[in-house]
Amino acid sequence: MASSNFNRWLRPEVYPLFAATGVAVGICGMQLIRNITGNPEVRVTKENRAAGILENFAEGEKYRENPVRKFVRGKSSEIMPNINNFFSKPEL
Repeated sequence: MASSNFNRWLRPEVYPLFAATGVAVGICGMQLIRNITGNPEVRVTKENRAAGILENFAEGEKYRENPVRKFVRGKSSEIMPNINNFFSKPEL
């Protein structure tokens, strides 16, 4: 019985599903670790929780301005800007 269930789910057709699920779980795990270790509003230790609400705007700004956000700032939000410009702005 266990062998038939194992063979049912371990087929080559299911590999993309496992890959997509694995990538999604990895992204969620990375975000969880990022929030636990870097978010100024998350306090794991008892001493930090006892501090209450802190007005640490510099630390919050540092957390918000992550490297990905700095990389995409000023870039076009289009996926293929050259193709979009070709069809939306024809040369006369």
